[in-house]
Amino acid sequence: MQIVKTLKYYLAAILAFSIWGFFSLVLKPLHAYASLDILFYRVFSCALIMSVISVLFKRETIKDNLILFRSLQKKNQRIIIWLNVGASTFLTVNWFSFIYVMNHVSVRATSIAYLVCPILTTVLAYFLLQDHLNRIKWISVGLSFLGCLLLSYTSLSAMFYSTFVGFTYACYLISQNKNDGFDKFLILNFHILISALILLPFYPVYAGPVPTDIKFYLYVEIIAVLYTIVPLFLNLYALSGISSSTVGMILNINPIIAFVLSGLVYHEPLGFLQIFAYALIFLAVIIFNSNQLLNYKNPK
Repeated sequence: MQIVKTLKYYLAAILAFSIWGFFSLVLKPLHAYASLDILFYRVFSCALIMSVISVLFKRETIKDNLILFRSLQKKNQRIIIWLNVGASTFLTVNWFSFIYVMNHVSVRATSIAYLVCPILTTVLAYFLLQDHLNRIKWISVGLSFLGCLLLSYTSLSAMFYSTFVGFTYACYLISQNKNDGFDKFLILNFHILISALILLPFYPVYAGPVPTDIKFYLYVEIIAVLYTIVPLFLNLYALSGISSSTVGMILNINPIIAFVLSGLVYHEPLGFLQIFAYALIFLAVIIFNSNQLLNYKNPK
């Protein structure tokens, strides 16, 4: 029964990162637009959509969560506030850097970012959250690190961008593993509202001309709903049932899909070293989750 109960959190994480793996299909058509413009409209759309849903359908939940927040000690209230403000900041920086790298560096560089991210998440979770890592899990982390090291030989600058993108999302994952007790949809709504407030002062100065092509708004709304709200909600749900390090390793599904798309759809050149490195990282994901897979097949 416990395995079945845990399985839904694994499925939520797998679905979230599988969706993100296909992100380039809707982001690449917007490469002619500035990264900041895409980010502005994406975040503002998400904030509006989620706030309308919260006000119309989650009023009772909002009241219950406010009562829960007020029942906490002042110290814990401050921790919760800073935890979520920090998470919003990391998320905003991650979104901008991801869009920039996707449209101005390469699709493969973003896939490497989310290969680096699980390693950073696992190591940070070990030191900051005291997540238990046995020998098998450390071996899988080592294999992932070796795979990323091999990929860095092809382009050191791409590896730098990738590491930065991966680090910001790793920090977001770590911050949310201890963010328990509150409604996940409202937490995500809060994160995106804070993100919108962070970006709002920059909009009049850095935004380009208002787009007139209807396709721009169509792609932005698809990004807002299908590639932002849905996977982030699934991500937070997964973190409520499994550890940050486990979610971090499942995240490798995202870059593996992006890697396949970079070759098959965008015809970015593929070398043997890159294919070998990705295969090594895929093996690391299987090894990391081998205990859970074996327990699921053999509950005894």
